[in-house]
Amino acid sequence: MEQEIIMMNWRMAEGGMDMLWKVAILTASDKGSRGEREDTSAQVIRELVEEELHGEVVEYRIVPDEVNDISASLIEMADYFQADLIITTGGNGLAPRDVTPEATMKVIDKEVPGLAEAMRYAAMQRTRKAMLSRAVCGIRGKSLIINLPASPKGVHDHLLAIIDQLPHALYAVSGNLSSADEFE
Repeated sequence: MEQEIIMMNWRMAEGGMDMLWKVAILTASDKGSRGEREDTSAQVIRELVEEELHGEVVEYRIVPDEVNDISASLIEMADYFQADLIITTGGNGLAPRDVTPEATMKVIDKEVPGLAEAMRYAAMQRTRKAMLSRAVCGIRGKSLIINLPASPKGVHDHLLAIIDQLPHALYAVSGNLSSADEFE
């Protein structure tokens, strides 16, 4: 039954109909978590997810730049909310408080380095500073986790670089795509 629903959703996405991938957004920001900064990057994510991916945001939260807070949120979003896609924003630079990649690595079962590489490559066409990103992408259970930068422009550039491949990736992560079909 679950496989039939996923296959039906995949066909709807391929046919241009509204498909509801369940998406969670996690912002890692000390200032944002204290209400001192508006979270404009999450709004960019929400718009791209709804318009380009035909996804539905089922959970959104802001946490401080703390490994345990970020990890606990990622686990809850993947395991309790069963989000197909979890997108983080913030905390993947070189500053001492940037710990989102460490928190992500702590909870994923396997890494998906090609997505992070593609995002960095695309963003470097605009700014060479993109090479300083430590963003990682990985899988926890049946959830794909993607780290994005903190700035709205960075979020836009990085997410657009991979969004066309996300339906295929999400379908594969769900377990409904054989390994032979993954690279066709």
